[in-house]
Amino acid sequence: MEDMMTSPYLTYMITTEPFRMFSISHVCSLLLCALFLTLLYVYRHRLQPPYVDTVSRFLLAGVLATSEIAYHLWHIGTNTWSLREALPLQLCSITLLMSIIMLVTSSYRLFELTFFAGLAGAGIALLTPELFYPFPHFRFFHFFVAHEGIVLACLYMTWVKGYRPTISSVWKAMAALNVLLVVALLVNRWTGGNYLFVSHKPEQPSLMDYLGPYPWYILSLEVVALLLFTLLYLPFRVGKRNTARRHSIDA
Repeated sequence: MEDMMTSPYLTYMITTEPFRMFSISHVCSLLLCALFLTLLYVYRHRLQPPYVDTVSRFLLAGVLATSEIAYHLWHIGTNTWSLREALPLQLCSITLLMSIIMLVTSSYRLFELTFFAGLAGAGIALLTPELFYPFPHFRFFHFFVAHEGIVLACLYMTWVKGYRPTISSVWKAMAALNVLLVVALLVNRWTGGNYLFVSHKPEQPSLMDYLGPYPWYILSLEVVALLLFTLLYLPFRVGKRNTARRHSIDA
């Protein structure tokens, strides 16, 4: 293990140029995500229960679980695992665990929360990564596998399983987010960490740079979260309205 962690692709400290947003490796990762999403949508009717759906859900859950386990093993192997940094309390870490359980159990209640928090959180993270490790470091692959997996899990439940959020789902997701915010504040005070970025802004450029100074950017994030959740819900609202209109015309 110690010899393996001396590899330049596994070390904690990087000696090369750090990750750059919208570099070739970043853009290629986003294009690969777009390809996976396109394939999922095109073949959504073939991924139906009982057998193909079960295998697909468990396979995706296995990929997400493996990425999380590998992340903690990397921290342990580099002697950097700590309560301050490695607890699964970042938004995408939480939604990753929720995605695993959602996929395995087909839970609609978890879908209501994960759809909004997962798509919004992982989507923003993919566009503006809080990432220092460049391609082909382990952490580069871990970051994009985990975040793209969350997006795929949310849209799998939508496109394949046919789950649909409601307007109450938006408020449930907002309530859950605020509970997590309080938990993160308490844990940050205890560990000195920055879970959910509620103690200070990310060091990498991000959306938070435009939301005001600490602590006001947290309130701005609440508004942004509600706006994003509402935008994610609108297509379902429009689709429901159009379906009702067609039924009225047929009647």
